[in-house]
Amino acid sequence: MEDAPRLDVRGLAKSFVLHTQGGVTLDVFRDLDLQVFAGECVALQGPSGSGKSSLIRLLYGNYVSAAGEILVRHNGQMVDVAAADPHVVLDVRRRTMGYVSQFLRVIPRVPALQVVAEPLRARGVPQATAEAEAGEMLAQFNIPKALWSLAPATFSGGEQQRVNLARGFIIDYPVLLLDEPTASLDAANRDVVVAMIRQAIRRGAAIIGIFHDSTVRDAVASRIVDVTSLGAAA
Repeated sequence: MEDAPRLDVRGLAKSFVLHTQGGVTLDVFRDLDLQVFAGECVALQGPSGSGKSSLIRLLYGNYVSAAGEILVRHNGQMVDVAAADPHVVLDVRRRTMGYVSQFLRVIPRVPALQVVAEPLRARGVPQATAEAEAGEMLAQFNIPKALWSLAPATFSGGEQQRVNLARGFIIDYPVLLLDEPTASLDAANRDVVVAMIRQAIRRGAAIIGIFHDSTVRDAVASRIVDVTSLGAAA
């Protein structure tokens, strides 16, 4: 592993205001610190509601933090996702930090092949090349070719998750965030995901993920971190 972290979280804080409950403020994190290095997979652990998915969304910039830094090594320097301009965050997502969420969220009526190819197209890869690589990735995740021209909204939950995974793994991101990537998959397709994660680790990706499937977690995790020990609010 490299000496410097790919992802360095310092003093992170997050709270939510419960408007439907009289404006009560719910503190999720206070002074959370976490470092993730190249070539390791950190598995987040903790009870339901402890903030695992919230942390993933904070790291990706989907949530706004109340305090702290989320430093990601991008283009040779550390960029604070928590404070950077939106166009910088978008570039970090395009080139450095990938994210596989629990659920596929895409524009309706866009074919699965285009959904998976889009990250490459955003990098300037020619359409034909991007589509060829997207087809290879869909095949790896056992999506039948007959479905490639159809919109994923018509797919089963497991098929949608595999399209989501194909989109997330089509680029060799230096940092990869995974939020329950195998939740909707059968055993055979879970094995595919495990193989893809291991491959990403070997090439030096820094991965942070949530794996409720203990078999998957044990197969890929370099270390397991309990979020309640990182600075989760009591």
